[in-house]
Amino acid sequence: MDCGGGGVHVRHGQGIHNVEGDKDYDAYMKSEYFDAHITPLGWQEVDNLRKHVCDSGTMKRIDLVIVSPLLRTLQTAVGVFGGEGYTNRTDVVPLMVENAGNSSRAAISSLNCPPIVAVELCRERLGVHPCDKRRSISEYRSLFPAIDFSQIDSNEDTWWKTDVRETEEELAARGLKFMNWLGTRKEKEIAIVTHRSFLFHTLCAFGNYSHHLEKKELSKPFANCELRSMVIVDRYEYILNNFKSLLSPDDHTNSGKIPAGCLKRFCRNFHLTQKMHHTVFHISQIMLKVASEVLVQPTHFKSTQYWLIIISRQVENA
Repeated sequence: MDCGGGGVHVRHGQGIHNVEGDKDYDAYMKSEYFDAHITPLGWQEVDNLRKHVCDSGTMKRIDLVIVSPLLRTLQTAVGVFGGEGYTNRTDVVPLMVENAGNSSRAAISSLNCPPIVAVELCRERLGVHPCDKRRSISEYRSLFPAIDFSQIDSNEDTWWKTDVRETEEELAARGLKFMNWLGTRKEKEIAIVTHRSFLFHTLCAFGNYSHHLEKKELSKPFANCELRSMVIVDRYEYILNNFKSLLSPDDHTNSGKIPAGCLKRFCRNFHLTQKMHHTVFHISQIMLKVASEVLVQPTHFKSTQYWLIIISRQVENA
């Protein structure tokens, strides 16, 4: 992403650990939930979300899918963004083999779908809970042959510790590191398939430079298989390239208004319509704050780098 790009954040479908764990948090300690797979209800959620992304045209816009290397997220990613049913062709490697992770699902094709890349940085909160410990990469490669695991250095899970739980601060820092890495990608539209705690703490960390209503939206926990469309923007570069020449040098907020052409261009770049009054209002308020800070404290501001704007939400209930 250069100055900014769109994309979607998706939480995995219901996992076997969620069924009991959502009622009793201590259930997440059970060893039988090691690297939990998604439930039949979770697969229904995945099927519903796939229909939505296809019907809405989102699928055609996605250039890349980034996925956490845990079984439930891998299953969700290939189920939502993978190709149609796999045919046994020698020249096509499947995204997922038949019955991967006790799914009772047919194999999924890698034809006519965006590339899917596994990235360790967007894993769920690390340590203690067996459901958040991953398998070896060699085992995942046998289950998901067409997923790219080359971004992961270690075959075995060296990040997860039996007796040490990652702190919320450490998780948020890892999330920001991931988002900064994401900003270096050349793709414009990226889907990220990950986890509730990772999303919650990462997006909350972005709230410091958001309008207060947008901050409230960012801090809402994701439901299973919920999709949120967002804009990810390099604030410093975008404002310098699009706002500085239009803002009065004597009045950093241009009398409290963003130039109409600037806002229209932003909306056009990120597929916003004038019907999205609520979102457009948030954008204008955020831009005023950001533009002012860029002009007054450019060195300090540059270190903050990115900000997020939620465009829409989609919750798939089976």
